[in-house]
Amino acid sequence: MGIGIQKMNQERKLRDVKPSLVKSFNKYKYYYVLLLPGLIYFIVFKYLPMGGILIAFQDFKVTGGIFSSPWVGLKWFRILFDSPDFWVALKNTILISFYKLVFNFPAPILLALMLNEIVNRVFKRVVQTIVYFPHFLSWVVLGGILFSLFSVDTGILKLFSITTSPLMNPDTFRGFLVGSEMWKEIGWGTVIYLAAMAGINPELYEAAKMDGANRLKLIMHITIPSIMPTIVILLILRTGSILNAGFDQIYIMYNPLVYEVSDVLDTYVYRLGLTMGRYSFASAAGLFQSVVGLLLLLFTNWLVRRMGERGLW
Repeated sequence: MGIGIQKMNQERKLRDVKPSLVKSFNKYKYYYVLLLPGLIYFIVFKYLPMGGILIAFQDFKVTGGIFSSPWVGLKWFRILFDSPDFWVALKNTILISFYKLVFNFPAPILLALMLNEIVNRVFKRVVQTIVYFPHFLSWVVLGGILFSLFSVDTGILKLFSITTSPLMNPDTFRGFLVGSEMWKEIGWGTVIYLAAMAGINPELYEAAKMDGANRLKLIMHITIPSIMPTIVILLILRTGSILNAGFDQIYIMYNPLVYEVSDVLDTYVYRLGLTMGRYSFASAAGLFQSVVGLLLLLFTNWLVRRMGERGLW
């Protein structure tokens, strides 16, 4: 008797859920239509290409395709890990990504905090436009600008009688990469943090001012704690991509003089894997990057939650 009642309750719940789903879909159908192009993009360009992971375990031939190429197991991973150049590229990738994380991640936070304190709206918008504009330029354009600016023959270095360009010096090239990316992307991060600050309740500031808090205390005890969830989420995502040091930037700027300090995993794979037709080798290196990135993402999210903050999930 009890089992029959339980089944009846379950069937009643299913009947209630079905109309509610249809009602919800009809209510938000235009939002789903707007979502459709983005969904198709991710399916076609992000999820379907995951089938290419199989190439990392095959001796892939273009003429045979994925289904006719012979399986070789972990052969390409052994070749990858036995290559001394791979470890040099991995070291460079970690170092460059670490420098960018340490210096470039806090930069937009500091700039957003300073812009948030500006009362003059016109000046604030002008500064935002100036720092945000480089984000819309490709590294091809910016690379040409930087090469011209820091040329020892025609650039600003000639004014100071400097005979070596930082783009040609292994001792300064990594710092130049970090600084140029900060210049290009600091505006994008600033906009994100300013949007988070716009959602802070103004009454919190008013109450703190009545208690005698100065501007520094308002920033430390209201602004930063309020935008901390945004900071944490962006930090988790940045940590998960630590093996992605920025292929387009480095590929545009590096040269044989700085290979020893600038050859990262992406450029190493492109040069040896794709230009030489070693597609299985390139897939193995790419899969290695993805697995390490996923593990770092999971670890960082776990660590953040252990510290009491809200993670991605």
